Amino acid sequence: MSTKPSHGAVIGGGLAGMLTARALRRHLDRVTVIDRDDLPDGPAPRKGVPQARHAHLLWSGGARIVESLLPGTLDRLRAAGAHRIGVPSDMVNLSPYGWQRRFPGTQFLIAADRPLLDWTVRDQVLADDAVTLLGRTEMHALRGTARHLDGIGVRDLDSGEVTELDADIVVDTSGRGSRLRQWTAPLGVPEPEEDVVDSGITYSTRIYRAPERAAARFPMVSVYADYRAGEPGRSGLILPIDNGRWIVTLSGTRGAEPPTDEPGFTAFAEGLRHPLVGELLATAEPEGPVRGSRSTANRRIHYDRLDRWPDNLVVLGDALAGFNPVYGHGMSAAARSVAVLDRTLRRHRGGPDLATTALRRIAEAVDDPWILAASQDVFYPGCRVEAKDPRLSEELNSRQEFSERVGTVGLSDPVVSAVSAGVTTLAAPVASLQSPAVLNALRTGPAQPPPTEPPLTAEERALLR
Repeated sequence: MSTKPSHGAVIGGGLAGMLTARALRRHLDRVTVIDRDDLPDGPAPRKGVPQARHAHLLWSGGARIVESLLPGTLDRLRAAGAHRIGVPSDMVNLSPYGWQRRFPGTQFLIAADRPLLDWTVRDQVLADDAVTLLGRTEMHALRGTARHLDGIGVRDLDSGEVTELDADIVVDTSGRGSRLRQWTAPLGVPEPEEDVVDSGITYSTRIYRAPERAAARFPMVSVYADYRAGEPGRSGLILPIDNGRWIVTLSGTRGAEPPTDEPGFTAFAEGLRHPLVGELLATAEPEGPVRGSRSTANRRIHYDRLDRWPDNLVVLGDALAGFNPVYGHGMSAAARSVAVLDRTLRRHRGGPDLATTALRRIAEAVDDPWILAASQDVFYPGCRVEAKDPRLSEELNSRQEFSERVGTVGLSDPVVSAVSAGVTTLAAPVASLQSPAVLNALRTGPAQPPPTEPPLTAEERALLR
């Protein structure tokens, strides 16, 4: 019986990578995380996460998984100033269908800037001496065959020296820029299928100092485009974050890209479907410049469908499936995938079907956020669709009729609203919208109409005056 310590290698030190390292450590003696950046010793931006300057939502479906992997994380985030926003109680939300009533919260989201989220997780994971971080290091090659990996080669970005690492399992969490297909090709692994739904959406973000009376507590405010309107979509979001700040992200699909200059940013906010975002910004003080981003397509790679694949190579996070960030599902989908990997390791450790089982189940875990995002984005003018998913073609109209009914009734029906909140926060499957309680509510319709104006409280409205 071998006494050699078991070792896992994680490619990428972002949120997905650190959660993966934590999960692997539950089953292995040692874990090494490889990242191209020199990761900061604190909550600071870094080059490898350029989208970190934009609004990020850690929905309750993902937050609960993070907490299960790293107990105390949510309390630590709150102590650092992160906000716990009830869904929908602490949201002033204009959906494509209208204003949402603020029913008592059945789910929640954690609102903080991305560097704080990343650092809070990273600091706890790296507190384990058996988890090693190799910063300023990149993947050089996979070592092994199309059936099994023996390890990886990594290259020091400063010295150029290549080091070989043995590994019992390798997990790629290197994000949208993953080169996994290039790494696996020399092993004889075939090219996987890829689905892309690209509405051309771009982002502009600016940090604001919240008005003093709103610094401690204020709802998340969102004005979303109506994707059925037949015109480019324009959306805006105000997210209260730590240190009395608001992070304001504006987005627009192809043909309605938000500007990155100050006057254009303000004008775009004022020109949304409702002027609420612009009105609130007039009460706040800008901090820093406007920053833009364009890496936003829905993209899904089907490694789970390949008939030849190393039995100890797994991929998750944006390296497997990336979503339009407007829906805020990326971090929670990654957390769901890590939870799947954790369960698979517990049941199949060392088995020949480990990777294929994990990839198949991870594909199931990311399917809900994929279809939630793609089935809306496909309606925007100029959206590029390269996907074989029948739900985005022949099944699209029937699915769309049902989604519109759910979205409309859910504005003012507490049953449909609660189930929809579970789906949106990735705390419940999309299939739960087919429950008898929801179907009955859809048949009878809401007992009251939705709000015709933003559902702000009297205290919140005082800010506008």
